[in-house]
Amino acid sequence: METKNIPRILIGAPSSGSGKTTVVCSILQALINKGLNIVSFKCGPDYIDPMFHKEALGLESRNLDLFFNDMPTINYLLAKNSKNADLAIIEGVMGYYDGMTGKSYEASSYDLARSTKTPSVLIIDCKAKAVSILAEIKGFKELESDSNIIGVILNRISPVIYQEIKPLIEETLDIKVLGYMPILKACSLESRHLGLVTAQEVGNLHEILDTLAKQAAESIDLEQLIELAQTAPAIGYTKPEIVCGEKVRIGVARDKAFCFYYQDNLDLLCELGAEICYFSPLEDKELPENIYGVYFGGGYPELYLKELEANSSMRESVKNALEEGMPCMAECGGFMYLHETVRDKLGHSYKMAGAVEGESYYADKLVRFGYIDLEAEKPNLLCSEGMHIKGHEFHYWDSTNSGDCFHAQKPKRKTSWKCVIGNENLYAGYPHVHFYSNIKSAERFVDICRKKKIKV
Repeated sequence: METKNIPRILIGAPSSGSGKTTVVCSILQALINKGLNIVSFKCGPDYIDPMFHKEALGLESRNLDLFFNDMPTINYLLAKNSKNADLAIIEGVMGYYDGMTGKSYEASSYDLARSTKTPSVLIIDCKAKAVSILAEIKGFKELESDSNIIGVILNRISPVIYQEIKPLIEETLDIKVLGYMPILKACSLESRHLGLVTAQEVGNLHEILDTLAKQAAESIDLEQLIELAQTAPAIGYTKPEIVCGEKVRIGVARDKAFCFYYQDNLDLLCELGAEICYFSPLEDKELPENIYGVYFGGGYPELYLKELEANSSMRESVKNALEEGMPCMAECGGFMYLHETVRDKLGHSYKMAGAVEGESYYADKLVRFGYIDLEAEKPNLLCSEGMHIKGHEFHYWDSTNSGDCFHAQKPKRKTSWKCVIGNENLYAGYPHVHFYSNIKSAERFVDICRKKKIKV
């Protein structure tokens, strides 16, 4: 086992909507402006917040998720991705203690903080509050003796009230108040059903972040934040066995419509021998040349149905490639694109790739949501029969043909369903999967692409 010192801090909040992402991005940009080498992580399965870290700040953010990964894997990914970093910032998920089943701490921000022994700072939304702020902080700090909460940042509070409330909090609760962020109306970030809009869609994002970073540098004690991060103990980890085989080119769809990928998934494919070639189903006329597999991630294809339909040469290229046996992995939005048609909210159907039968349609509600354990009932691109891999579903569109290749089971609940269209060359379904929940699934994907290359 190896050990690594990783100065780190987890920034959480009592609930979603407290301003975590805005404050975290403010701090990240301010630390970058100080010349520090920063790495960022997101607790949980979310794609949108890491995309903000990457697109806006240039940080290749990763997820740390205690449902997807066991503790040895979490420690390895934390150490691996913090190489040469001065500081690691981990953004929490939902409310600090909110776990995956709604009645436990499991996979919560608190669970990650205590498991990795990471000091935590809470973002407290102070709008329309005064002394009641103390009750909220006290409750979160003292609910568990190992809460790891050692500081707070007060959000959406005026400088005058902050100066009055800060000494009261520190004297009464024995906790560090690291600063505040006032209400900055010009710096609000729009939301949609999967969370924030993507970073690419915010036209003046860099201006917003410059303003936020300047404010953070003025009103948040960044030096004290760094000092608290340096109190985190060393991480012990063991590198899993990953063998790189012969190189093989795999096309990965990446544009405004297809942008949801776990960076650790892509990194692992590369470590196994994949040479990733990015392409755009929106802009490019056909699949890249000399690829032997293709990966369509999730995203927002429903926002670009006219453009995707209009690009008929790409749709034809994808359909022909899959009919000829090209290995293909397609998750959620990528799965929608493979359908014959996608029906929008108004009931209009648009032609898609037509590589799988059926129509994807707007269901007017969150169809299936949350973590799932996937057991393969048929051999497919990622799993042999009986193999397990962990995933997550979150979508408002459903399908007339969701597949029956896997049995999806909600953790600690009786809820289950069939999903994914699959065969030796295909994984196409709504579940997003995390390769580090079963590295053999990534190995299988790359190996099948490699065999395709050899046959050609």
